[in-house]
Amino acid sequence: MLAATTLFAGMDAVAKLLMVADYSVIQVLFFRAGFGLIPLAPLLWRSGRRAVATARPWAHVVRSAIALLAVGCFFLAIRRLPLVQVTAIGFAAPLLITALSVPLLKERVGRDRWLAVTAGFGGILVVAGPDAWSGDLLGAGAAFAVAGTVLYALAMVLMRDMGRTEAAVTTVFWFSVLTMVLTGAALPLVWQVPDPRAWGLFAAAGILGGTAQLLISQAVRLAPASVVAPFDYFHIVASSSLGWLLFAELPGPNTLAGAMVVMASGLYVLRREKNATPR
Repeated sequence: MLAATTLFAGMDAVAKLLMVADYSVIQVLFFRAGFGLIPLAPLLWRSGRRAVATARPWAHVVRSAIALLAVGCFFLAIRRLPLVQVTAIGFAAPLLITALSVPLLKERVGRDRWLAVTAGFGGILVVAGPDAWSGDLLGAGAAFAVAGTVLYALAMVLMRDMGRTEAAVTTVFWFSVLTMVLTGAALPLVWQVPDPRAWGLFAAAGILGGTAQLLISQAVRLAPASVVAPFDYFHIVASSSLGWLLFAELPGPNTLAGAMVVMASGLYVLRREKNATPR
């Protein structure tokens, strides 16, 4: 899980480098998905058709479309905001997953977890800061980050339901393929011929993201999600380090304070879910 979070932070940093160079987010998403199939190749070769066979094609379409929108929102956010600020807002995803599991999966959530979710949302407002309501580019960045977090949480709730019948490699494969199809349709409208450096960055974004997805699947396979999920918070260390090294970004007091609230709320929810009595 630590390796996966580090690779995802690297993918975000590479995507920001590409968008700073004025490559469209659609083009970044297309090559992120295409090169992301490279780490999957050995598993696909070994498993053959079993790795891509599915009895729920439309579930993959819906889940992939939502996940694509989530990643697109995050990329648009990191184009405008420091990496660490977008990461901190994204930490609210476990809280949203808890909230969405009630209407979508009919799970029961106690009052203490609802209080933790509410506190976490307050932390998001602190992280976003007053710029979130300004309507300028910084405000748009915060809005994209929040939208990406909501969409990501919804995609994860759908994956939780699909996980009863679908293997992780199947989900990752169809997400990559459908992302290429959906973004490829719009690619001619935004196409910019990549230079050699950009080709290397496109490949790096895809390989880093694809490998990270596989590592998360392996982490959850080896240990309960409630055990490995807290290590995802190492993402903020990796993001702040890369933001400082590559973009001279330093987290402000709002980001740090709000991130602590969101992380504390998320850890409490994870602990309560681990100790909850099965129903």
